[in-house]
Amino acid sequence: MPFRVETVILAPGTEQYGGAAQDPLGIDAIVGAAKRAEEAGFDGVTVPEGGHDPFLPLVLAAEHTTRVRLGTNVAIAFPRSPMVTAQLAWDLQRLSGGRFVLGLGTQSRAHVERRYAAEWKEPAGPRLRDYVGCLRAMFESFQRGGRPQRFESDHYRFDLLPAFSNPGPIAHPHVPIHLGAVNVFGARLVGELLDGIRVHPIATFRYVREVLVPSIQEGAARGGRSRSEVEIVAAPFLVTAPDEAGLAAAKAAARQHVAFYAINPGFHAVLDHHGWGGLASELAPLLSAGRLGDLGSVISDAMLDEWAVVATWDRLAAAIEARCAGTFDTVLLDLPPDLASDALRRAALVRALRGADAGHVSHAPS
Repeated sequence: MPFRVETVILAPGTEQYGGAAQDPLGIDAIVGAAKRAEEAGFDGVTVPEGGHDPFLPLVLAAEHTTRVRLGTNVAIAFPRSPMVTAQLAWDLQRLSGGRFVLGLGTQSRAHVERRYAAEWKEPAGPRLRDYVGCLRAMFESFQRGGRPQRFESDHYRFDLLPAFSNPGPIAHPHVPIHLGAVNVFGARLVGELLDGIRVHPIATFRYVREVLVPSIQEGAARGGRSRSEVEIVAAPFLVTAPDEAGLAAAKAAARQHVAFYAINPGFHAVLDHHGWGGLASELAPLLSAGRLGDLGSVISDAMLDEWAVVATWDRLAAAIEARCAGTFDTVLLDLPPDLASDALRRAALVRALRGADAGHVSHAPS
């Protein structure tokens, strides 16, 4: 089956997951990565919030591409007021000619309060619902002008928008909103209200099928919608190399990435679903000792296989399709540097996943 196929720029590398610092940000690198992604046939380019602001690079990508969808994957909502996010999204939608997708996430209380130095209010789920409602009231007000579309909830109030502060109407006023989620509440919220879910890679394929998809369907039924109105985006861990001999090193890198996320209590529902509740207690001493580079040693081959697509380059497209078909609409490929830099192989992989005769897939959910 054909998929939409996205990629990511400025993604964290294995060294960063092991505690190393970010690479320096460069304009030429951002522009080049976005242009190469479009030339390779990708349907979308995304930017994470992994040490850099996820919106700013998309301005450059909008200027230097014409077709690919551009999205945050994901921007952390609560440290930004709804108006700050609404203005960023509206401007990017205008600058890209309607190609922007706003991907949002909540992060954890510790990160919001101690890394972002922002306020955290419990419970996060209802606050996120209000955040989205407030955003949409702002978008409506930007587009129509005059008296703003009033929004007031337990968490946000919006009822003032002077003409001086209104960015004005745009040609593509619907800004799709995706949620990065791995929990049941988030999946239900997506099904009920949002355009798509960007499944965190820590969610195993089985967890997505058995927990998240039913929750999306439940939310959709509550909102009077169908599953087909929700785009489900996969971002699987990829364990790939030119040959079998190279897969060992690729597995080691993937174990490190998995373990980095498995530490987070917000993701422990996935571990519990597989009966891996003790994994966090094995990781904790390594984290406390500052041994981030050793975290991957706790992840077994059997565990890794639940999370990752494991295949040599020549079998990668078939392996991704086998794991994702019937569940996901879009596949995001965070390719290893050696494969990402091989323009011919990368383009062939994208063509295979999109379907040889599929043409460019619409930006809208199927």
